[in-house]
Amino acid sequence: MSVRELLGVLLVDGRTTSVRGVCNHTRRPVAGSILVVEALGPDLYDTIVASAAVICGDGGRTGHMESLCRSRGIPVLRVDRRELAGLTGQVTVRTDRESVVLGDVDLPARSRRSSAVTPADLGSICVVIADATDVETTNALAPRVEQVTSFFVREEFVCLSAGLSPLDALRSGSLEADRYGAAIGAELCGIVKELLPGQRLVMRLLDLRSDDAERITTRVTVRRENNPDLGLHGARALLKERGYPRAFAALRDHVADRLGPDAEKIGFAVPFINDHYEYLRLRLHLDLADDLPLAVFVETPAAVHSVPEFCAAGASELFVGTKDLVQFYLAADRGNHLVAGAYQTRHPAVLAGLGQAVGSARQAGTPVHVYSLLADMDHYVRALPADGFMMCTAELRSLAQQDVRGAEAA
Repeated sequence: MSVRELLGVLLVDGRTTSVRGVCNHTRRPVAGSILVVEALGPDLYDTIVASAAVICGDGGRTGHMESLCRSRGIPVLRVDRRELAGLTGQVTVRTDRESVVLGDVDLPARSRRSSAVTPADLGSICVVIADATDVETTNALAPRVEQVTSFFVREEFVCLSAGLSPLDALRSGSLEADRYGAAIGAELCGIVKELLPGQRLVMRLLDLRSDDAERITTRVTVRRENNPDLGLHGARALLKERGYPRAFAALRDHVADRLGPDAEKIGFAVPFINDHYEYLRLRLHLDLADDLPLAVFVETPAAVHSVPEFCAAGASELFVGTKDLVQFYLAADRGNHLVAGAYQTRHPAVLAGLGQAVGSARQAGTPVHVYSLLADMDHYVRALPADGFMMCTAELRSLAQQDVRGAEAA
């Protein structure tokens, strides 16, 4: 076989600069293979986590499943979709060269820019995870990253890890809603067991867009939307989901029964919300006691302007979700590579919005963490006086190992 290097765009970096494996076009899990697929979706969860790398024909750096790969250190390379069919047999994904190599040859490595910041520069670190494995991996770093005070997980990822279909359960009666809530609670208890003293877990409440829901829902009808990112999901969907309050109560009951006082290590955050009116309505909808903390995920321009009101309404803390915030400020779909040039994480408008959110939270005395890709961390740390930052497991590992190598070199 002749050697050929096919250049692409690296959407997610990996643990190593070179990953070799057999191409998998089946969409079924094959441990250690390289998944080749047009686009990533939640229906591929089991296949993705079993893969050593992913080659796709569509998607962006901050897509939902790309974020899963970033947590796990699974590299994702996007190539021209016309090339996908020709990727067969053994190939090598080169993250340093942003390419896939067909044939057995050792191409020269390319150096990559190292980060100027260290974990110590980030304040309180909230690690974005997919399941308990990511907590175990983070806490096993040597030396331990003492700044890690919390872990952040999406309810959708908990569902996928546990093999649950949320809309099927929530819309199939009270018994199914109870079972769903207890199952989510059991998964959270498993994650809590991996926490070290002083660490806590925050779950972002269900935020399932209709296009993703379609892929994992089998028993009930999902209404198709023309623009799912701007459609019925997040807080606005939770307010309409009649089975969710019962499921959320079952979740909290399960956690309280299994963990006792340690149940306080688990907190919750409201996703995709615009203002404090939605926040207060959701608390009422979920029948939450006044003393139950509830955080807010700031990821729309409206939410940025509502930060003072969120704080006044009792939001326990704020998490600023830059992935969605960038696309809404710049009208650039984060999953569409055709507008990747317009999706600028350091655009002045984006930085102004981030600065406003952080400044308002600090003025109110409400803790605030900002999500950042490792590539932006140097810039964000200099520009934003946040209490801390959010980052994925694999990127924290990369930053911590770089810090150790720097100390050894000195």
